[in-house]
Amino acid sequence: QVHLVESGGGLVQAGGSLRLSCAVSGGTFSSYILGWFRQAPGKVREFVSAIYWTSGSTYYAESVKGRFTISRDNAKNTAYLQMNSLKPEDTATYYCAAARLGRLHYKDNSYGYWGQGTQVTVSS
Repeated sequence: QVHLVESGGGLVQAGGSLRLSCAVSGGTFSSYILGWFRQAPGKVREFVSAIYWTSGSTYYAESVKGRFTISRDNAKNTAYLQMNSLKPEDTATYYCAAARLGRLHYKDNSYGYWGQGTQVTVSS
């Protein structure tokens, strides 16, 4: 069984930065996609970013492109989401998730394993 644990959320002013971490345990992760999703009050859960673990190929939602950077550390089995130039509309609970290779990375139902979420609040 795969376990994912997010950390790094918090309160930050608009224009500031946060780095989220997603620690993965319980299995070999090299064949998986690691995705970040977020959900704000009154909003649907939306795709943020994804990384293909083996190749390192990355994908971003248009709303965060140029501001967020996804990366991974194979030795630590940990993924990161560096969030810069944060906006109040980035406020949400952020989740990391793992999907089998071959699934659509931008669809939440592609992901079989989810973390507990970490809260990000951006004040104006």
